[in-house]
Amino acid sequence: MRWSKLLTLAAIMLVVAAVGVTAAVPLPVFKNVEWLPWGKEIILGLDLQGGVHVVLEAQDTPAAKVTDDSIRRVMAVLENRIDQYGVAEPVIQRQGERRIIVELAGIEDPEKAVREMVKTAYLEFKTEDGRTIITGADLKDAIEARDPTSGLVTVNLTFTQAGAQKFAQATTANVGKRIGIYLDGELLQNPVVEEPITTGKAEIRGYESLEEAHTVAILLRSGALPVKVEVMEKRAIGPQLGQDSLERSVNAGIVGIVAILAFMIIYYRVPGVVADLALIIYALLVLAVFIGIHATMTLPGIAGFLLSLGIAVDANVIIFERIKEELRFGKSIRSAIDAGFKRGFVAVFDANVTTLIAALVLYYFGESMIRGFAVTLSIGILASMFTAITMTRWMLHLTAGTNLFKKAWHYGA
Repeated sequence: MRWSKLLTLAAIMLVVAAVGVTAAVPLPVFKNVEWLPWGKEIILGLDLQGGVHVVLEAQDTPAAKVTDDSIRRVMAVLENRIDQYGVAEPVIQRQGERRIIVELAGIEDPEKAVREMVKTAYLEFKTEDGRTIITGADLKDAIEARDPTSGLVTVNLTFTQAGAQKFAQATTANVGKRIGIYLDGELLQNPVVEEPITTGKAEIRGYESLEEAHTVAILLRSGALPVKVEVMEKRAIGPQLGQDSLERSVNAGIVGIVAILAFMIIYYRVPGVVADLALIIYALLVLAVFIGIHATMTLPGIAGFLLSLGIAVDANVIIFERIKEELRFGKSIRSAIDAGFKRGFVAVFDANVTTLIAALVLYYFGESMIRGFAVTLSIGILASMFTAITMTRWMLHLTAGTNLFKKAWHYGA
């Protein structure tokens, strides 16, 4: 009996168990390590954690009237701003001619989020005589930064090619004079032009914190709202499923997973243990990817994950049955494993590819939660192919020479 290989398998089981425990019970020591998923929480959608419901209404002003086109542009700007704030899967939909409904999940400071969301964010550079020389429409990018030497917090601006030409002409004509920087009509900075600026870049200073500069940079990058928007209604909303429904869904998932793991062990014995270990690795890998890409977990997303888990189990069953057939033909354990994986791969690959195609169709034509289902299903399928084809095969070869393994296979055959 090759005890060294069994010890290797036992070590893998211990590592997987340790990773699983730290994933289930996040440790504070991992929270500051950006590239590690452990210690971080999965983002939950509106249906699982609730959020804030806001009704916005566009208003006519002397400078801009509300039109169908302006409403569409407002929705586009809002979506851009919300995405840059890192809000999970916002719901943005139009109501009537002038109103827009926005629902945001998991907002720590709803008041601030709504306040920044409806800012006009109109940027202007004005000369001393009040003439506007450049606006936010000429802006290409805005990034917050901290000067490592002075410690000053700034927003660094980069203009478009046309904007850079305008800025160069204006600074050349106003050397020794002031050019004021205004945001929504409020003076942010009024510096003296010391020399012509021809690089197409500028900076705004005077921020107290990097967070404040980050907020302004987001507003400038997302562009100005084409019309004035007012908040007509704002209220907190609870989880759409309700806590009882959520708990029942989680419990059902746990029972189903435990039943699958038990079935694999009872029916396939030691190879079933190997398959269960690969499934646990698969689940941890998928969860790590979800956290790493900041995916939003909704109930359809959970359904996609569980469906991909079933597909992963199906792949193991197909391959194991092929291995048993090869053993009946009198092949050795190692030869049967190689032949079983070779024969089973075609069926597994075909099933996974067709499911991936269906997921891509759902993602392309679906919206919001349907897309979440498609994304989690796709990630789960790719991860299941990796664990079934590589991890399971490697671990089966690892224990192929042991007497315990041989007895288990012949018992199952």
